[in-house]
Amino acid sequence: MPSMLDAVVVGAGPNGLTAAVELARRGLAVAVFEAAETIGGGARTEELTLPGFRHDPCSAVHPLGAGSPAFNAMPLARHGLTWLHPDLPMAHPFPDGTAAVLSHSVGETAMSLGPRDAGAYRRLLTPFLGKWDAIAVDFLRTQWDGPPRDPLTYARFGPVAAQPAALLARRFRDQKARGLLAGLAAHGIAPLGAIGTGGMALVFALAAHSAGWPVPRGGSQAISDALGSYLREQGGQIHTGFQVKRLDDLPPARAYVFDTSPTALARIAGLGNAYRDYRYGASVFKVDYALDGPMPWTAEAARRAGTVHIGPTYGEISAALHAAVDGRDPSVPFLITAQPSVVDPTRAPEGKHTFWAYGHVPNGWEGDALEAVERQLDRFAPGFRDLVLARATAGPPQLAARNANYVGGDIATGSVEGLRLLLRPKLTRVPYETAHPSVFICSSATPPGPGVHGMSGHHAARAVWRRLRGRESGGVPLTG
Repeated sequence: MPSMLDAVVVGAGPNGLTAAVELARRGLAVAVFEAAETIGGGARTEELTLPGFRHDPCSAVHPLGAGSPAFNAMPLARHGLTWLHPDLPMAHPFPDGTAAVLSHSVGETAMSLGPRDAGAYRRLLTPFLGKWDAIAVDFLRTQWDGPPRDPLTYARFGPVAAQPAALLARRFRDQKARGLLAGLAAHGIAPLGAIGTGGMALVFALAAHSAGWPVPRGGSQAISDALGSYLREQGGQIHTGFQVKRLDDLPPARAYVFDTSPTALARIAGLGNAYRDYRYGASVFKVDYALDGPMPWTAEAARRAGTVHIGPTYGEISAALHAAVDGRDPSVPFLITAQPSVVDPTRAPEGKHTFWAYGHVPNGWEGDALEAVERQLDRFAPGFRDLVLARATAGPPQLAARNANYVGGDIATGSVEGLRLLLRPKLTRVPYETAHPSVFICSSATPPGPGVHGMSGHHAARAVWRRLRGRESGGVPLTG
């Protein structure tokens, strides 16, 4: 290891690895230090239940990963990453055995919503079809990036995306369309009346129609392993099993980049109360299943989908989100479920399947939501419990123990309610910089926020590069 590194990255999640890669590609000497024994953060794969059943403890389906400008600029396929696409990105079943679907085709999606809402869905999405690359760059950007790549699309999409999902839902007349929209918005774990939740729904819908909602062959660990392999190819180093408690634990470097929660960064870097007002959001209760066969969904479409949303109605989804955010126990949770073995046979022994489901619960909640989760699943896949070979549950305490970034079990590393998705970790011109001139933050606590897309790491690396280049030139750091 050089006597003085250019950059040290703390945390080997997708954002930390992306930041390290981007800096190493610029010729800098970079080393990554990870507390766990393996890299990955929220993108890992483990045998949580039985031998041969490969589960993703956190992220599993990656609509933003497959369409990420950061990932797509890297040769990750050469390093082992293969995206697998199910027949349907997502299905949203109803108790009568029918389902709304999020298809690769806008027409198929529109038809599944019923004749009264098919036209409204087409009118909402059509102006933005074929423009995913521009939208991804412009809306996974940061406020100091300058003018958008596609100003016209940005000007059209922005006002719609800023709306609450509750307002967008008024464009639809029936439960299928309203439920589909609510389920997409609920990925943000914020009340549907919050600013920007409509934008979340639109981004996920457009991702399905453009890049799909794929799973990585072999599990989410494949994303992290590909990033790690590419980093090593660029000369970067990775050290696992290395717990960082203070900056002095790390080797000398010109810059330190933290893929951690803001509160952990403040503690390690000695920044005092720099992030005392940072707010963490609601959590989830997650169940991973080893199954003796595929989920027996009543709705045929759900059997072909990689992701299945269990609500089903706008009202039920809204009530479940409010309960979690308001600190109440879950009774009828909204479930986001994934069944990667539908398209990836490497996840389970032949004829068997992996499946996971999570529902929203309050931050730090210590209860047991297993019965509530399985009661919901039984509504749409009667008798599924007879197929369960093993299950592994994880509530907020377990999630926080697995990943220190998930404070109180918050898998988004910070509330996304209202303007908190944009103004994170606090209101500042360059959110990746800190009060310490050599310390930066690159986790999903920074824009553009949660999701396995690497864009927070991408933007943070640019901030580091500009600061270091400014020092070399002897001028003012180029951070704007």
